[in-house]
Amino acid sequence: MAKHHFDRVTLLITHYNRSRSLEHLLKRCIEEELSFEEVVISDDGSKPEHLEYVKGLKETYSFRLVTTPQNKGLGNNINKGQDAVTTPYTLYVQEDFEPTADFAPNFVNAVKLMDTESWDLIRFYTFPWAPFPYLRNYKYGYAEMLYKPDLWHLNHLKFRLYSDHPHLRRTNFFDKFGRYLEGQRGDPTEYNMCMQFILKGGKALMFQGPDLFLHEAGGIEPNTMVRSKWKLSNSALIRLMRFMYLKGKVINSTIKLNKLK
Repeated sequence: MAKHHFDRVTLLITHYNRSRSLEHLLKRCIEEELSFEEVVISDDGSKPEHLEYVKGLKETYSFRLVTTPQNKGLGNNINKGQDAVTTPYTLYVQEDFEPTADFAPNFVNAVKLMDTESWDLIRFYTFPWAPFPYLRNYKYGYAEMLYKPDLWHLNHLKFRLYSDHPHLRRTNFFDKFGRYLEGQRGDPTEYNMCMQFILKGGKALMFQGPDLFLHEAGGIEPNTMVRSKWKLSNSALIRLMRFMYLKGKVINSTIKLNKLK
């Protein structure tokens, strides 16, 4: 058994056309001597060459693979993967992340917090250029994520209590927050779950130290998420339009949530 074994926890990995990145993640788990009660890989209709490569990885790594005959999007991929989990807790990780050497001891504390308190989600990563704006120090190096419902709190990241970044959650997550939106692109799917998480009173923690996962550290394969060009442009006009759009979205979403709560 690995040095850091976590029973009652399933590592759920979503995968799409990035089989070498997936292999890198599994390898890094072994290198960090991490093991879980089960590993579930949910594939979103990858190309045959990637799917066959994933199946070949079962000769080296122990996991259960759930598939679909065609690509159905992020929402369906997470839904069917979560449906396959049978343990009380789920560690959700996308295939292009990898754990750091600091993950294991801090994950012990995350499980302890889930066991003894009523947290719904504990996060281990956030993009460095998009930090969550409202945190309150808690314990074990974690901070409580606070949703600020007032309109003068205009940081558009305030809705991101939930994130598809690596996190620990209770496997009955769907019972409280509903299933992921299907048939939409990745960003709207994630944003919809952010809204549901706030609306249903979700409680989340985030690790405050250095991120416990690295994102695309190996640079092995290109990202499969395609975003609109206007979101990536550095044009001064586009940046201004994006700024105004985001502030308008914050106001609209805040009003909508305040009416529904």
